[in-house]
Amino acid sequence: MNKTQNNFFSLAIKEQALLFGDFTLKSGKKSPYFFNIAALLEGGFLHELSLMYLDVVEQLEEPYEVIFGPAYKGIPIASSLATQLGLKNSKAYPVCFDRKEEKDHGEGGVLIGSVENKRVLVVDDVLTAGSALRNAIKLVNESGGKVVAAVVALDREEKNKDAGTVKESLEGELNIPIRSIASISRLTNFLEQENLQEQADLIKRHYFE
Repeated sequence: MNKTQNNFFSLAIKEQALLFGDFTLKSGKKSPYFFNIAALLEGGFLHELSLMYLDVVEQLEEPYEVIFGPAYKGIPIASSLATQLGLKNSKAYPVCFDRKEEKDHGEGGVLIGSVENKRVLVVDDVLTAGSALRNAIKLVNESGGKVVAAVVALDREEKNKDAGTVKESLEGELNIPIRSIASISRLTNFLEQENLQEQADLIKRHYFE
């Protein structure tokens, strides 16, 4: 398990961004854990989180010109990542994000920033059913941009009806690489290393048995 993923799990559990129990997700599915990246933002760990995203983004082979963060949680992620990239590479990285409601005065529009004729990297918090990522890509495409890659903090590795994962299906459907800081299959290894066997068994029973 790589150091960045280890650090992510450790911080997420410590700050209660990653909770174990009996949860119902937005999709209506039951889950033995719940991930809420807002706990890391509220705890003041945006800097640490952005460095974890940076570690993943630097491994991408696809060149990009704009970082897009879907409202709302994607906005601070995109902004802080652009800052880290700018500091490291001594260049500007434009950021773009969407409004929940289209503005009909001033500069107007759905987006703050521009993706028109640009290659776009999408960053968000978690990949579950893939609907949020699809919506983000649709919005970028409708605004004249082209999404070339996506990075999330946690890939829940949810299964499709064909037994493949949502990530695998989306990569094929959208023809882009989707990367993550951490994934649920790696979480079980981390929990066992930390002698959190009860939580590890909870995850295993739900996803892998």
